[in-house]
Amino acid sequence: MSSILFSILAIYIFIVIGFVAKMSFKERIDDKTVTLINVYFLQIFLTFWGLLIRPVDANLFFAPSIYLFIVILVLIISAFVAKKIFEDKKEYSIATVAAIVGNTGNLGIPLNIAIFGEESIPYTTVINLMNVFVVYTLGVYYYSRGSFDVKTSLKNIVKIPILWAAAAAIILSVNDYKPNEEIMKVLMMGAYASIVMQLFLFGIYLYGTKITQISKRLTLWVISLKFIFLPAAAFLILSFIELDSMIKGIIFIELMVPLAIANVNFASLYDCKPKVVTALVFISSILFLGAIFAGVKVLTYL
Repeated sequence: MSSILFSILAIYIFIVIGFVAKMSFKERIDDKTVTLINVYFLQIFLTFWGLLIRPVDANLFFAPSIYLFIVILVLIISAFVAKKIFEDKKEYSIATVAAIVGNTGNLGIPLNIAIFGEESIPYTTVINLMNVFVVYTLGVYYYSRGSFDVKTSLKNIVKIPILWAAAAAIILSVNDYKPNEEIMKVLMMGAYASIVMQLFLFGIYLYGTKITQISKRLTLWVISLKFIFLPAAAFLILSFIELDSMIKGIIFIELMVPLAIANVNFASLYDCKPKVVTALVFISSILFLGAIFAGVKVLTYL
């Protein structure tokens, strides 16, 4: 259990640095500039590095297919119910998509290693790959819809370079392309820079965010969807599937991880209440420290 807790807390130091930096320099740090650099440049390195570090095996894609099915099912139900609860267009977008944009990479991969060992890496890698496509299609679309029409929102998906980078990396990987050591070093530098900047950006947005000012109804909805409905749906569906218990556990944990900081990126990029989204990410990250231990106990029943 201590290794799980350490895996969660170890990455939070960069969030604190971002918070302190914004508190110290305030308007001299431009939030949107940091977002643009990360989303349009550094995350391309992260995508290539993550997908080329080991070959993509088509046989592993059954697990992420189940993950995608659960995510789409919950999204459809969420979009339908949230429409009746949230009149504000931006709140509706956040309520619909925030809970399914989970931190399957920066947190999910090391967390599963702590629980299941290194045998989990191939599965967490391809699940994270599937999550990349969910984040940069559905995530981009719904956050964009908070401020734009359907046509513009669809165009915004195409404009995001990470999606194209992921497609290119997959094509290279399935064709047995193996980058040399020097290329991997460059990709790794960019990847780690992207991860650090992502955490740093979260700290920046956290400064000045007042949790008490966000809608209690929106908070309750997103948190309940993340830690109650989504895990419950995952447990029910996984219970009826014949699959190795470790793989079931990995899928379940990846669906339980807190809201990804990518939510903040998109909320900022498309002006969809970034401070509110930052607060929701923060709340989910704090609650996850307790929820994960309950989640680990549930694994024994899968």
